[in-house]
Amino acid sequence: MQATTVEGQIIRVGDYVSFKSDIEQYGQVIEIRLGILGGVDLVLENTNGFTGEYIGGATRTTQRAVDCWLD
Repeated sequence: MQATTVEGQIIRVGDYVSFKSDIEQYGQVIEIRLGILGGVDLVLENTNGFTGEYIGGATRTTQRAVDCWLD
């Protein structure tokens, strides 16, 4: 499966993408799946952990593909 960003970039498992959650962050795509409300979600991993109030300290997060961009 693949996903498309708002800018039309194609995202695949293994790619690194950036997104904004409190601050600009990045993670590696480990799974692409259909979102609960439609659209496509990316499961992202950062072994160093994410930062911020919402996902700070977590090593995995799920973000909407349209909210991400390729690094």
